[in-house]
Amino acid sequence: GWGSRFYGELDYVVECENGIRVKEDMKNLPRVLIPGNYPKWTTRRVHVAEWVDGEKLSQSTADDVADLVNLGVVTYLTQLLDTGFFHADPHPGNMLRAPDGRLVILDFGLMTQVTDDQRYGMIEAIAHLIHRDYERIGDDFVNLDFIPPGTDVKPIVPALARVFDAALAGGGAKGINFNDLAADLAEITFSFPFRIPPYFALVIRAIGVLEGIALVGDPQFAIVDEAYPYISRRLLTDRSPRSKAALRYMVYGEKKRFDVDRVIDMLQAFERFAAVKKLASGTFVPAEPKSLEVDAERATGLVRFEGDAPIVRRSVEPEPDADVARDALEFFFGADGEVFRDFLLEELAASLDAGARSVARPPGLALATPRVRTFLAKLSPELTADDRASIDNARKLADFLLRNNGPDGDLAALAPRETSGRVLRQLRALSPVVAERQADLRVFGARLAAKLAEKQVA
Repeated sequence: GWGSRFYGELDYVVECENGIRVKEDMKNLPRVLIPGNYPKWTTRRVHVAEWVDGEKLSQSTADDVADLVNLGVVTYLTQLLDTGFFHADPHPGNMLRAPDGRLVILDFGLMTQVTDDQRYGMIEAIAHLIHRDYERIGDDFVNLDFIPPGTDVKPIVPALARVFDAALAGGGAKGINFNDLAADLAEITFSFPFRIPPYFALVIRAIGVLEGIALVGDPQFAIVDEAYPYISRRLLTDRSPRSKAALRYMVYGEKKRFDVDRVIDMLQAFERFAAVKKLASGTFVPAEPKSLEVDAERATGLVRFEGDAPIVRRSVEPEPDADVARDALEFFFGADGEVFRDFLLEELAASLDAGARSVARPPGLALATPRVRTFLAKLSPELTADDRASIDNARKLADFLLRNNGPDGDLAALAPRETSGRVLRQLRALSPVVAERQADLRVFGARLAAKLAEKQVA
């Protein structure tokens, strides 16, 4: 509980051990600086750690503060949803900007441990919240220790629905104010067997501090909006059964209808995460701000466009189109793309199957005998509403995936004659990049063909 954590904060041996662990956890984020700790000279009342120069992030006037806030969001989400060892005291004095542009995080006396069950429970709750599936959120709150096990959640669901409907009213899940949400949830504790668990109180406190620092430089900042890229990345790449189930629910919802717009939204968010991760985990070059700029043309939601407060500068030339395509294929065919690849396989097979039937209606069917008409109709059944939706989904995904590309090659030869010149140019640009992935494409094509064969047999 609260008391034990605050008492533990007074033991500098524990704080030293915590700092060593966090430094190890954050080693893949070179632009995050965790001071070294010296257990040899640390005692319960004396803490010896590396001296780090820096200015408070909340008071810095450097032009990369917004970048560092975004990096802070990634850092804390990594702790919350990946490592499970969460720094619960990120007040303004504990977050600095080092002279070389790194984000410094100090003071690891107050930490909280988040279990695997709680981490996956948060991801599941977010998927249910986006679909406003409040009955499932009631069950999520049992898993997250807000509601005691065995409690009948049905009487609590209407109260949760009121709280979350109010929170979502200002622009959906991405516009939620965590401090207001926590206060509204606390009100429920007076009427129902509902409590704010200690670990979550510390998480809310940390998120509130991060958001407060960000709002000083960017009044439009919303913590959920900045967290969504990380959550999308987690859903699109995590191989655990619970995460895969959450991804399926996120995309299909209660009606089990593939939502291509949701997929595109998640892919765009994934790009934003990749931009911030590139900033955080590329080879760190101190002092020179230009070497740390994010490609603003590629980051679809990370950038606030002209008229708003910028999150990243827009002075960088966009990467060549071939590089954009290469990045996309590297993700899709790489280890990180395995979950998304398998997930799309079924939908692609449905789209191709429906698309083939949409253009393969036998000519002169009206002139055939009834027996011939019945036989041909079975070979090429009428398209259902789901079939038409699958074709439309494939078109939307193709439009999204081709949106950045443009000059010279060979894929254009595969396009229908009525294909526009713009799309042909995009296809030609992709050709040399796709050639690099021929082996991967053959394997994926074989799997897709097997899926189509299954559909024909069925």
